[in-house]
Amino acid sequence: MKTEFKAKFLQHINKRRQDQGFTLIELLVVIIIIGILSAIALPSFLSQANKAKQTEGKQYASSINKAQQAFYAENNSFTDQMTSLGIGLKTSTNNYTYVLSTLTTKGANVSANPTVGGALKGYAGTVGLVPSGEASGTQSVLCENTTAGVLAASGTADGTTVTCGGGMTAVTK
Repeated sequence: MKTEFKAKFLQHINKRRQDQGFTLIELLVVIIIIGILSAIALPSFLSQANKAKQTEGKQYASSINKAQQAFYAENNSFTDQMTSLGIGLKTSTNNYTYVLSTLTTKGANVSANPTVGGALKGYAGTVGLVPSGEASGTQSVLCENTTAGVLAASGTADGTTVTCGGGMTAVTK
């Protein structure tokens, strides 16, 4: 009886020692699974990060458009100076550089050009005069480049319509 008890006791102790760690195959399987998941998730994460950065360009260009409309309502002219708009936006950030220009007396443009790599799309905003009953009113359009890494093309404001530049599509009117 004693020998059987000793044998079972030794088997029990050996079993405990065997259950204490992971085998090399188990560790390799876990590493492979993590690698596959990261290969799938990383591109999706990077595209979401670029979309977030592009939102900055959209928001700034849209805010500048609205400020140009307000400036025109007060001064009966457009401006090419960011400080004149009084909205406190920078002309350059980590992601975009913003350039204001006027289109004679009929309108104004803002270009949001990417400052980093070729992964971000450029944006342009155009504000212009359009017929509104017997007088003229202002209309704005926000445009997005169809391809990333390309400088934003200026829109046009000819006194009757406000349109996007070449290679751009309207995001909002």
